[in-house]
Amino acid sequence: MPDKGANHSTEIEQRLQAVVARVRAAERRFGREPGSVQILPVSKTRPAVDIARVAAAGFSAFGESYLQEAEAKMDALAALQLCWHFIGPLQSNKTRPIAERFHWVHSVSRVKIARRLSEQRPADLPPLNICLQLNVSGEAAKAGVTQAELPALAEQVAALPRLQLRGLMAIPAATTDFDAQRAAFGIVREAFNSLPATLDIRGGTWDTLSMGMSGDLEAAIAEGSTLVRVGTDIFGPRNKAH
Repeated sequence: MPDKGANHSTEIEQRLQAVVARVRAAERRFGREPGSVQILPVSKTRPAVDIARVAAAGFSAFGESYLQEAEAKMDALAALQLCWHFIGPLQSNKTRPIAERFHWVHSVSRVKIARRLSEQRPADLPPLNICLQLNVSGEAAKAGVTQAELPALAEQVAALPRLQLRGLMAIPAATTDFDAQRAAFGIVREAFNSLPATLDIRGGTWDTLSMGMSGDLEAAIAEGSTLVRVGTDIFGPRNKAH
């Protein structure tokens, strides 16, 4: 009988190779340094065995949105010593385990949440890497701060002792119009470039633009993204029942 696990593994490897090729082609097309854009496989709803397959291909960082599910996978894959990025909505009652177990949080948009993460980050761990989420398209149903609110939030987060402010994250309104995609990402890039002059950022590590997903990563790379978050194009269609 055919080995379904082996076939699934091959499919993931093929999709992963296609995503890598697509990102590297965009780097060349838009004059970016080769290898300057990190691919973050988004493994939410995916089983630990699939994450292990992607890790075996050389990836060590993964994005998760659901805390309880992520913790189970962290435990199952502890031997791999992976780097975990929390990219989902943040709730006050979930900050302690996120501060204790994740290496990055991309979705900070409230100083209350940032303070809790700083206070709850264990002293024996390095500072928690933080990206501020910018609601670049002004969507009421989407998290993130406005452009007007961003400088004040950045100043307050940069001052917190157990956090390391690294950059911005954005999820613009979905569109297939490449020029519209670039315009939205361009706003994020301009905000990213303007903030360091007003911030005291420890260690000069203001270096991360987390923007771009499967449907718009080329536009994001054209506008300076340093990290693209890719789920379905690596792992395949999600289980609709999840």
